[in-house]
Parts: sequence; structure tokens; C-alpha cells
Amino acid sequence: MDTLQLLISGLANGCVYGLIALGFVLIYKATEAVNFAQGDFMMLGAFVTIGLTNAGYMGVPFWLAVPISITIMAALGYLLDRFVIRLMFGQSQTAVVILTIALGFVIRFVAGMIWGHEPQSLENPLAGKELRLGELVLGMEDVAVIVVTVLLTWGLYEFFNRTKMGLAMQGASQNQLAAYYMGVPVKRVQGFIWALAGAVACIAGILFAAKGAVDPSTGLMGIKAFAAAVIGGFGSLPGALAGGLIVGVIEPFASRYIAAGYSQVAPYALLLAVLIFRPHGLFSQVRVKKV
Repeated sequence: MDTLQLLISGLANGCVYGLIALGFVLIYKATEAVNFAQGDFMMLGAFVTIGLTNAGYMGVPFWLAVPISITIMAALGYLLDRFVIRLMFGQSQTAVVILTIALGFVIRFVAGMIWGHEPQSLENPLAGKELRLGELVLGMEDVAVIVVTVLLTWGLYEFFNRTKMGLAMQGASQNQLAAYYMGVPVKRVQGFIWALAGAVACIAGILFAAKGAVDPSTGLMGIKAFAAAVIGGFGSLPGALAGGLIVGVIEPFASRYIAAGYSQVAPYALLLAVLIFRPHGLFSQVRVKKV
């Protein structure tokens, strides 16, 4: 029973990693850029929701604060693309990576200035509620994390593979000039995908803050989520979720059965093994870029 309890806890944490990894993959699939501030967007989304909901702040009802927060973070993602990323057009991918790393530092500084550096949790209607299945006790926050993540991943997968906009996004990532000549509004597509990544990061932040405490340094979870995206296959939405789940499950078992310190090292040891034996990721589908 302890093993099953550890598994459920690891899956819930892994879903948060998977959602952040989804943000990495979304932007990469559409623009072939890597946004290393994705974890910080998650943290900022959590704090925006806390600022709207918690009694010590604005006290907006939870179910109203959630869509407002998601909209705010989607708008921030769009504005980031519109006024920052587009200015980097023609620059190397390394320049974009450095820019997003610097942006992460700025977001953590601003979050600390506004909300402080003490850990805070999100006041939500699921807090303290449990689901009992025999001797197994599941926190409703964990159940919500797992259900929302699976539904969101499925929805995004269907969107990318069955809608005109999703196919246009993938075409733009393959060859922007060719996509433009075929009538794809490349700039609008990229703005939409950055907005979508911001919304997904906010959802991850809300779920994380509902089940645990968040502070400005929480944004560094993006590094672990990036490892999860690489493990699953950097470019695969289901792979991003699977990589997040693998990382989330490894941590509690490594801490329980090996040593507490190994829980932080184990995901990166797995990442190293995957890069050596399967460089494209465990669940990737290798594709040839058309030029």
C-alpha cells in the first residue's frame, strides 16, 4: 500500500512536470525555439491566481480567478512574442535561449518584489478533501492534477493533429517561408502558440499551488521539466507528459528506497542514459525536416 501511495504522489508531481514540459514542446513544435522561462511562467501563473484568490489579497472566488489568471498569462505569452521574440528574428537559437534564461531571472525578481519570498499556497475548494479507496487515501488535489493533465494533453494532441491551425503550426515550424507562401499567417500562428504555452503554464501553476507551496524559486522546476521533455522526446506532446510522469515517479521511489539526496539526482541520471542510448527520446518520432 505504501508503494501505491508513493506511485500516486509521484504521478501527481509528474503531471505538473509534464504540463511544464508541454509548454516547452508547444513552442518548439511551432517555432523550433526553446523557452527556458516556461517554469517561471508556471510560477508567475500560480502567484497571479494566489493574488486574485487568497483572502489576504483580492479575495476573488476561485472559479472566477482561474479563467482570469489563464487569460492574463496567455496575454503575457502573446505580448512576449509580439514585442520581444519577434525582435530576435534572424538571430541564432542560442540568442533566443539566452534571452529566455534572462527573462526567467526577471520574472523571479518581479515575483519576489510583489509577493515576497515566503512559500504560499493557493486557497481552493479541494483543500483538505480526500478520496478513500480501501486503505488508499488520495488527496483531491492530486486527483484533480492527474485528471486535468490527461484531458489537457489529449486535447492538445488532437488539436495539433486534426485541426487546420494545429497543422499550420507544424508547417510553420518546418519551413516558415514556405508556410507563408502557402497562405499560413506565420506571425499570428506564433503569437497564438506563445499565448497557448502561457495558458498551459498557468494551469500547471494553479495545480501545483493547490497541492503545495510556491515561491519565486519554484520557477526553477522548469529545468527538471526540460529534462522530462527530452526524456519523453522533444517534439512529442504525449512524450512530454510521459517524461514528466517518469520523472515524477522516480523521485519519491529514489528518496524512499535509495537515499533522500538521490531523489534530485535520479531524473538527470535517467536523462543522461536516454541521451546516450536513445538521443531522440523514449517516445519520439524522428522526422526529416523539409526545406
